[in-house]
Amino acid sequence: MADKKILFDALQHRTTGHVPWVPFAGVHAGKLKGYNALEVLTDEQKLLESLLEVNRVYDPDGQPVMFDLQVEAEILGCQLAWAENAPPSVATHPLAETKTVPTYLPTASDGRIPLILNTMRQLKARIGDKTALYGLVCGPLTLASHLRGTEIFMDMFDEPVFLNDLLAYTHDVVQRMADLYIEAGAEVIAVVDPLVSQISPRHFKSLLHDPFTSIFSRLRQQEIWSSFFVCGDATRVIEAMCQTGPDCISVDENVDIVTAKDITDRYQITIGGNIPLTTVMLLGNQQDNMKFVVDFLDQIDHHNLIFSPGCDMPYDTPVENTIGILEAVRDPQGVRVMLENYQTAEVDLSKVDLPDYANLDKPLVEVFTLDSATCAACTYMYGAAVHAVRAAGIPVELVEYKYTERENIARCMKMGVSKLPSIYINGELKYASIIPAKDELVKAIRQAATLS
Repeated sequence: MADKKILFDALQHRTTGHVPWVPFAGVHAGKLKGYNALEVLTDEQKLLESLLEVNRVYDPDGQPVMFDLQVEAEILGCQLAWAENAPPSVATHPLAETKTVPTYLPTASDGRIPLILNTMRQLKARIGDKTALYGLVCGPLTLASHLRGTEIFMDMFDEPVFLNDLLAYTHDVVQRMADLYIEAGAEVIAVVDPLVSQISPRHFKSLLHDPFTSIFSRLRQQEIWSSFFVCGDATRVIEAMCQTGPDCISVDENVDIVTAKDITDRYQITIGGNIPLTTVMLLGNQQDNMKFVVDFLDQIDHHNLIFSPGCDMPYDTPVENTIGILEAVRDPQGVRVMLENYQTAEVDLSKVDLPDYANLDKPLVEVFTLDSATCAACTYMYGAAVHAVRAAGIPVELVEYKYTERENIARCMKMGVSKLPSIYINGELKYASIIPAKDELVKAIRQAATLS
């Protein structure tokens, strides 16, 4: 049975009877009740029904109330592009053409905040005795990129004073959102900042160390648990993240969690993750999901560990797959016996034809993403490619391969793509999980044209 005390014990570095289980069911919660993403993210009653169903079916020790990193951006003037079965994406950036830092901080009556707060209060009353509620806030760098757009990656080099001022502002927005969620009953605040994985350790330390340290220090003073949630290959900044003092760091499948845990353990920080969203949860069967869990638990120390998906669960994740994960987390030995002779089916690479990279008539830019419509880091990686292709001034072919499609999983394997998002030019890896400045990418595309 769910027990938030097990989650809190893990965050306090105590021994637990089993690894705590936190399914990040955002829009997927709606699927359990037959509601689409737009309904579950904008209708209070449908959101409440869906989250109660998540709690009943998946029996979590902790669960988020809403997984939508665009809530704050919408309030601050960004227009959103809504999807039927995924969270919205940011379509416009109010600071794209200006360097005027805003001052307005969200209030409890702005945008969709009332919906979230009312739902959180009702959940607290109904399931708060057994399940810890997570309040998810958009991190300062990702929120700054929502406001500024891809220009933010040029700002790191050309406008450091402006960028520091902008990050000071988005830091204040994070603090305000956290305060609102805490007042409504959140016991864990997860600061979700996908773009952290797309910058260098040097930029992290100069731009983000102080804002994040301030956020986590204040949460500790408020006696609220904190999680630093990052998507993409954050390997190079894991130690820098630890140095900001969160209680937990959550990572996705791009990170070798066993290696990362060696670092987080040195800092006495709990680590969470990192069930693959597409290859296992969405496209695998129940046995694949159960096998992933027991294999995962066999290779990692269970101390200072929370088991969860690598990020927001895909809407169409089969319910039986997540139930299989739950069973394996709670009874790994029994499931291990059940799967003793089970083998996961191999991916057929012969069905994928790669381009003839040696004989292209124009540069080919291939962007491999989880899905640029739903993954913030992927959105800005693909956006950077789009802007660079337009600015190159020469004929260029641009293709996005989304990892949510079976054929593209095989393509990634055949190409040897190990990190998402990544940019390849003429079949050669140029940028793996780090978003380039536009001028740098334009130069690489033009150089490729001379070789085509």
